[in-house]
Amino acid sequence: MTHPRVVRSIEAARTGDWSPAALVAANEPVVLRGLAAGWPLVAAGRDGPDAAIAYLKRFDGGRPVVAFTGDAAMGGRFFYRDDCSGFNFDANRVGLTACLDRIVGGRNDPAAPAIYVGSTDLDLYLPGLRGENDLPWPAGTPTPMVSIWIGNRTTAATHYDMSNNLAACMVGRRRFTLFPPDQVANLYPGPLEPTPGGQVVSMVDLRAPDHDRFPRFAEALAHAQVTELEPGDVLFYPALWWHNVEALSPFNAMINYWWNDAPAFADSPMTTLLHALLSLRDRPAAERAAWAAMFDHYVWSGGEEARAHLPAVIQGDLAPLDEPAARRLRARLLQRLNR
Repeated sequence: MTHPRVVRSIEAARTGDWSPAALVAANEPVVLRGLAAGWPLVAAGRDGPDAAIAYLKRFDGGRPVVAFTGDAAMGGRFFYRDDCSGFNFDANRVGLTACLDRIVGGRNDPAAPAIYVGSTDLDLYLPGLRGENDLPWPAGTPTPMVSIWIGNRTTAATHYDMSNNLAACMVGRRRFTLFPPDQVANLYPGPLEPTPGGQVVSMVDLRAPDHDRFPRFAEALAHAQVTELEPGDVLFYPALWWHNVEALSPFNAMINYWWNDAPAFADSPMTTLLHALLSLRDRPAAERAAWAAMFDHYVWSGGEEARAHLPAVIQGDLAPLDEPAARRLRARLLQRLNR
């Protein structure tokens, strides 16, 4: 059986003035070992789950968080039911402090439910926490969205994000298994919706892959990378890299930073994918091939070739986009879609 290779690590002492731009330019996962080791939340976690939870409670802003809860029989993996008729967990709004108490109260009970508070806006729900636990963000870099993830022994099924990610392990240990974007077909993605957490997930259970049902998954494993994060470690992986995330301790907390270099006026590429399903997928193969050449010329090339021979006055939609041009183009698209 093929085993994933280990993600490259850089010790914190050697990272120097790390740069989000440099990480993105390298376009590969890397662990910055110990980069967040001095954070107070990491220090509290070293004293045990009770100390970490007491520290987190200090910042509870009183807003109910969304907690995912599943029966112990699911093994902590938040996913679809066996017959795919729904999800194997419930989602409810609960008080953060009460949720933390429930997690720590069941840490020695093998029948305790899996509990997961995912992608919760740090500044909104735990105001002040980031003031004591934060990465210095270089000027000129797009402002990140900063979230916290809290739970017991849980698994986020293999999925991708549309932004670059810095995942800072705060409390407990986490195992990340990562797959490059070109392995999408070998990961057997599930439906576009509904999804367990907002993004498409692989239908393969990484813990016990069914190679008869998913034979190409062996090829995905041949390209996979894996790392285990200790408290204070920070993992970078680029946008659209698939990742399976296992929380390995009875209590776990992680803070992550999402950012993207695309301008704010740019639409999500998922919008384009959905429109392509509507307009391109079911056309004859010869037409699809012809349109692939069109996309190569107008889009994948970066656009310079498509406009270089045209005077600026007539470049129109082929000119580099700015906010006004994006608004005009969006209006034309909406007009076409609403025909």
